[in-house]
Amino acid sequence: MMRDGHGRAIDYLRISLTDRCNFRCVYCMPEKGVNQIGHEEVLRMEEIERLVRVAASAGVRSVRLTGGEPLVRKGVVDLVDAITDIPGIINVSMTTNGVLLPAMADRLKAAGLHRVNISLDTLDPEQFTAITRGGKLEDVLKGIDTALEVGFNPVKINAVVVRSLEQDYLEYAQLSVDRPLHVRFIEYMPMGDTLGTGWGKQDVVPNEELFDIINGRAAEAGLPGLEDAAEGKPLGWGPARYFAFPNAQGTVGFISPLSRHFCSECNRLRVTADGKIRPCLFSDTEYDVRDALRTGTDADVLAVLQEALGAKPDEHHDRVGTERGMSQIGG
Repeated sequence: MMRDGHGRAIDYLRISLTDRCNFRCVYCMPEKGVNQIGHEEVLRMEEIERLVRVAASAGVRSVRLTGGEPLVRKGVVDLVDAITDIPGIINVSMTTNGVLLPAMADRLKAAGLHRVNISLDTLDPEQFTAITRGGKLEDVLKGIDTALEVGFNPVKINAVVVRSLEQDYLEYAQLSVDRPLHVRFIEYMPMGDTLGTGWGKQDVVPNEELFDIINGRAAEAGLPGLEDAAEGKPLGWGPARYFAFPNAQGTVGFISPLSRHFCSECNRLRVTADGKIRPCLFSDTEYDVRDALRTGTDADVLAVLQEALGAKPDEHHDRVGTERGMSQIGG
């Protein structure tokens, strides 16, 4: 098993397949998009498979494919199929905006994809179009329906919470009541300096505050509030704290990278689409594994992984804002 310099077991690899996306979410990329990585700079599918194989030999057990939007990358189904066959890999998941799931979910499931996280920040159609700069809420809702229909389990719904957006938190949380959906609220992380939203630390809604808001609004509506989810927590390798409404089929999770950070439990490394390993989401420190994959041996690839492991900080020390936005780093 791989361990970093602070004794944490690192068994989770998050790999960005592309910096491209079919949305332009206001907190993720500029309206005209980022300066896209050149084709030759992006890791090839066989290089990603090899990286996972080397990482698995060293103790990685779970892989998440991200983007940008991973489903816009050609060959993604074949990649899932290849990764799930690697000895030692026990879980392959994906974070997606869900738009392409109706056309691809059955093939992804057959290839061995275990579970999906679907990004959805609001249930208001107009607000959704504004946040995504042109997306349609109905497309994502169809993606959620399809994910449940083909049998992905669990299906998690991720919402970035931004104070300025004034999202309907209670309505969103109630998605977990009638279907086995696991709704997770993620504190907004001000990252990148080129998005022009005007948002900052003042737009972070601490999870404790959000929990009280949801239960307060539930009480005003004559509804029961959230309780600790002693049972029924979804499978996952992430840091969410889970609660549930009484008799709900799903759960409500809170991920607090800023107000209640979970650095002591960090179990992951991130790989960008252009082959840079990031030991910490909030740090610009990166290690180039692409060159090792293209010109070196498996031992050279492993050496880069180990170098990145040794550079993992004890915590992010409340740093916000990096040189790359989330679409470039991998969500």
